[in-house]
Amino acid sequence: MSSSKPSQSSTSSLARVKNIAGHMSSPAATSFTAQVVPQAPEDPLFGLMAAYRADNAPNKVDLGIGAYRDNNAKPWVLPVVKKADEILRNDPELNHEYAPIAGIPAFTGKAAELILGGADSPAIKEKRVTSIQTISGTGAVHLGALFLAKFFPGTKKVYLSNPTWANHNQIFSNVGIPIAQYPYFDKKTRGLDFEGMKQALLNAEDKSIILLHACAHNPTGVDPTFDQWKEIAQIMRQKSHFPFFDTAYQGFATGDLMKDNAAVRYFVEQGFELLVAQSFAKNFGLYGERAGCFHVVTGPASDAQETIKRIASQLAILQRSEISNPPLYGARIASTVLNDKALFAEWEENLRTMSGRIIDMRKALRGKLEELGTPGTWNHITDQIGMFSFTGLSEKQVLKVREDAHVYMTKNGRISMAGLNTNNVEYVAKAFDKVVRETQ
Repeated sequence: MSSSKPSQSSTSSLARVKNIAGHMSSPAATSFTAQVVPQAPEDPLFGLMAAYRADNAPNKVDLGIGAYRDNNAKPWVLPVVKKADEILRNDPELNHEYAPIAGIPAFTGKAAELILGGADSPAIKEKRVTSIQTISGTGAVHLGALFLAKFFPGTKKVYLSNPTWANHNQIFSNVGIPIAQYPYFDKKTRGLDFEGMKQALLNAEDKSIILLHACAHNPTGVDPTFDQWKEIAQIMRQKSHFPFFDTAYQGFATGDLMKDNAAVRYFVEQGFELLVAQSFAKNFGLYGERAGCFHVVTGPASDAQETIKRIASQLAILQRSEISNPPLYGARIASTVLNDKALFAEWEENLRTMSGRIIDMRKALRGKLEELGTPGTWNHITDQIGMFSFTGLSEKQVLKVREDAHVYMTKNGRISMAGLNTNNVEYVAKAFDKVVRETQ
């Protein structure tokens, strides 16, 4: 008769099963420990936005976000955008199929004309441009950085202005291109450090990549004059540097589309091979629709068309592996306006409305500060251009004015002029005056 007592071998087997089950039920150790994946710091700008939203003060002022606001501090949907939207909604042929990999041709073609100076641009006439639709300006810079990382035969180093848009640093770092800086903002004059910039470009390794802001420099609001652009181009030709223009504010800076693309047009006319990242977020108010374009202009040569064809083929592969196809809506809105003479003219008027209000706010802020006798000089407020101004306030002053007056701006003293209006500009000026007097 067999015994009901388990044998030694079956007991050990049962123990092993229990042991395995115990291990299976316990939490698995992660591959992504804090040493491997440390906690990243919060994005400064989006952290500032969150702090502003959490502030319950009735008199709080947002001067941080780089988005246009009307005189009532509300987002403004451009009237021409509303009209284009209506046209699209009533189009019986409209569908939501995939866009081509390179985007909507009617959009990318007109986008190229817009930044390069029209259909008569030598680059367009000679068919040595290729354009590809991107996820706004950020996507365009990224695609350009990726292309350079893979194919640029010169010095694999990009020179960025000091300071520059913070995302430039991350984008180029992510694709493995080393970053250097050239002086740009003079803290004493609160203007352009032109001599420092020129010297840095002369000292840079030959055939370096130089990232340039086409207009309305972010974050300083300081631009070279046209004569200074000519000198920059001369140095870059001497050193065989490669220009990469980032343009997010064409038409938004001065209200004049042709004035705002003058630097790019000049470089093209001088025969430079170059890249352009182009955003339609600001000048169309299409912030969340992410409509952008990336352009490559190759130099004039007998084989230029063959060169640009090869470049386009590689860009398509990069685009395919990154986003496959670009989004439709924002590009359709912009394309509708860019391809219609009447809507285009109305868009120019909308641009003059936005840029004009910002210019008025510059004058108002400077005027209020000078009326108050605020220590220091404030002419830089009106000398600078575009959406942003470097006020000259220190980080300590910025944090104090946030605490005392609930006025929010980035720690480096940059303000978005679009956040000012006739209802708050005097309040902001008095807050600046108080903090300057208390901390000088």
